[in-house]
Amino acid sequence: MASVAGDFEPRDLIMRYVKHLTIIVGVIAALLLATGCRDSRTIPMANGRPQITIMVGGLEKVIYLPAMLTEKLGFFEKNDIDVKLLGEQSGASAETALLTGDVQAVVGFYDHTIDLQAKEQCLTSVVQFADVPGEVELVSKADAAGINSLADLRGKNLGVTSLGSSTDFLTQALTGQSGMTTADYTRVKVGAGQTFIAGMNHNGIDAGMTTDPTVATMVNSGDAKILVDMRTEEGTRAALGGLYPASSLYMRCDTVDAHPDVVQKIATAFVQTLQWIKTHTAEEIAAKMPSQYASAGRDLYVQSIRDSIGMFNGTGLMKSEGAENVLNVLGKYSKNVAPMRDRIDLSKTYTTQFVQEALRANQQ
Repeated sequence: MASVAGDFEPRDLIMRYVKHLTIIVGVIAALLLATGCRDSRTIPMANGRPQITIMVGGLEKVIYLPAMLTEKLGFFEKNDIDVKLLGEQSGASAETALLTGDVQAVVGFYDHTIDLQAKEQCLTSVVQFADVPGEVELVSKADAAGINSLADLRGKNLGVTSLGSSTDFLTQALTGQSGMTTADYTRVKVGAGQTFIAGMNHNGIDAGMTTDPTVATMVNSGDAKILVDMRTEEGTRAALGGLYPASSLYMRCDTVDAHPDVVQKIATAFVQTLQWIKTHTAEEIAAKMPSQYASAGRDLYVQSIRDSIGMFNGTGLMKSEGAENVLNVLGKYSKNVAPMRDRIDLSKTYTTQFVQEALRANQQ
């Protein structure tokens, strides 16, 4: 009688299955080897130099200006590393790219390190660019007459970069002070730059959180007014009850532990840039940046830098009071952090080790 497999006996079927399984395992192994560089704990090398990919939550944003400026000043090269910068408008998406190993570092908001620890992931800020967010809550021209305080945002469409982004956290923190929850308004993902401007000018959002140069563009044109300004220490303390360290270079903890020598090179390059910023004018800084960043006009771009440049701390060091305030804010308004508030270990969310070494070396 014929077997269910036609001419094959059970033994033949087993052998054929084993052969196919071996081929499949081999293919999987080859794919793993080919994509091994996606593990962010592994730093690729070329000609003896580390090859670093850094994702930036908006390359053209002034709050993240140190990333491109470091490249243009040649500080990556001077510290013997090759760096590729990738732009991504959403900090939440950049965070995902880091966790999946597509990049070795992110220039984004420090608060992601706390949010991720609540999800049992370890990220740490290696260089802290700023002690304040550099963010502004804008109100559209069409709604300017009816929105004069945070309480007036109830029932409105509020623009954020994306859900789960730092602008989302900050929006919840600001509205929460007026007794609101996310059920009292609608959060709308509008990205940044031109997509944010389009959302505000075409009735997609009534108000929204963004940064320079978008702030300068909309205020100068009369298309928006400033409701809350967190580009200064004074404005940030008034809005959030203290400092709120934001723009930073953060990495996976296991990457930092595995490659302290490479991390030191990256940190030193950024510290050199932060020190350079403090000794140069907005005009001089703008002259170093890609010309397309000033597409709305050089004067406006210079203004946007001048309005925000005070946010950068000049050292790269984290202030402990700022880290504690970020935890306090997220502990109240982040659905991920709130239940874990008392279990967050802030010492794992940032390190000053590499910045302190860079500062010592630069003083010699």
